[in-house]
Amino acid sequence: MTKKTKNNLIRGIGYLILTVGCLCVLLPLSWMVITSLKSMTDITMTKGIELFPTGPTLENFVNIWKDYPIATYIKNSVVAVGGSTIFGVVCAALCGYGLSRYSFKGKAFILSFLLVTQMFPAVMKIIPYYKILVTVHLNNTRIGLLIVYASFSIPFCTWMMYGYFKSIPTGLDEAARVDGSSAFHTFLHIVLPLAVPGLVATVIYAFLQNWNEYMFASVLMSDDAKKTITYAISTMADAYRIQWNYLMCAAMISSVPTLAIFVAMQKYLIAGMTAGAVKE
Repeated sequence: MTKKTKNNLIRGIGYLILTVGCLCVLLPLSWMVITSLKSMTDITMTKGIELFPTGPTLENFVNIWKDYPIATYIKNSVVAVGGSTIFGVVCAALCGYGLSRYSFKGKAFILSFLLVTQMFPAVMKIIPYYKILVTVHLNNTRIGLLIVYASFSIPFCTWMMYGYFKSIPTGLDEAARVDGSSAFHTFLHIVLPLAVPGLVATVIYAFLQNWNEYMFASVLMSDDAKKTITYAISTMADAYRIQWNYLMCAAMISSVPTLAIFVAMQKYLIAGMTAGAVKE
């Protein structure tokens, strides 16, 4: 076997693996879209697998807005997730900049501690979080859920910003200091604009992680009017009836923000997450 033939074979196997992986990812999404366009009669009467609906309809999307407070669920998610993303990224940017620019006693411990916090399963944190929120009277509130989500985001987002700030030369800070700039002014007007790709990547990561969260929202939020969209979707199925077309419609509505943000900002996500990985 020649070297060229061997390379073509390896490339062909790689393409085959990528194709299978893409199908595994796209098949559930395609099935969700197809089911959302079916009527309940088509779903219950169809035997076997039907890739395309015989009578596609958009009535499901109209009816779900009438039968369920989808707008309220989305607003709750936007408030909790959007607020936690902004708060968490601001804290992560400040912490990442300080850790990347200053040397102090305990710095290595802080960096290690931030990583250690990510090693514990999320289910272990439910009871402590619940007891804390009850104590401060923030249980079953959007602000309480916002604080919990922010605490999830800050550790890893700090590491992301720390890695990106490390890739920015410290000579810029020294030059600004010579010109009389304060540390915060240097951070805000000189270093942060250069770290926009890393900042955008951090925002995307924090938003995606919190938007898709279900477990804490189901435990900490008991009021129907304060449910997030991911938790509300699970409550649409009960012991007596499951309207699969409505469930798929709600899932599509819930996935639109995450897909739009990821598609629009994926190049920043890749650039920001890999920044600082290679030391020159």
